[in-house]
Amino acid sequence: MDVRETRLQGVLVLKPRRFADPRGYFVETYTERVFRQAGVTAVFVQDNQSLSVRRGTIRGLHFQLPPAVQAKLVRVVRGRVYDVAVDLRLGSPTYGEWIAEELSAEGGQQIYVPHGFAHGFCTLEDETEVAYKVDSYYAPACDSGIIWNDPTLNVSWPVASDAAILSEKDRALGTFAAFASPFQYARGGQCLAV
Repeated sequence: MDVRETRLQGVLVLKPRRFADPRGYFVETYTERVFRQAGVTAVFVQDNQSLSVRRGTIRGLHFQLPPAVQAKLVRVVRGRVYDVAVDLRLGSPTYGEWIAEELSAEGGQQIYVPHGFAHGFCTLEDETEVAYKVDSYYAPACDSGIIWNDPTLNVSWPVASDAAILSEKDRALGTFAAFASPFQYARGGQCLAV
């Protein structure tokens, strides 16, 4: 498996090896031992999958608050996305900064988003399906997020504001400036809840 670190400590881009022949291909999308060797030690407890019918659909920027923080391992099953992670760890040298990666079904890339980060994506094709693993169960009382077009974060989304397709819930998310982060940067890039 190819593993690439990003400039946000702890966020990894992983590409499992595909075994192709004239029939198509086979890939192990997750093997605990291999991912542990790559630095992913999360114990995943839930798999989720979303379908976004139209290009320009934005989901995010989402995270769960303590005590139900979530790490995510995200991949695209069909289509392509512009995938974003934002560092929310107080004391981190990259606090408030974001990275973006294009993930596609064809490319097979996955992104690991650890605790202390917001996550979101914008679909680049119609009929895009995204699957992701999380290491904590969905907890509605801990569900939170930051508005996708936050002026402080200034994420360079590949869709105009008036063309973005969002849920009402995501349209109502708060700003980064108003967010009191419960996440603390710890030695080695780990995240502690405060």
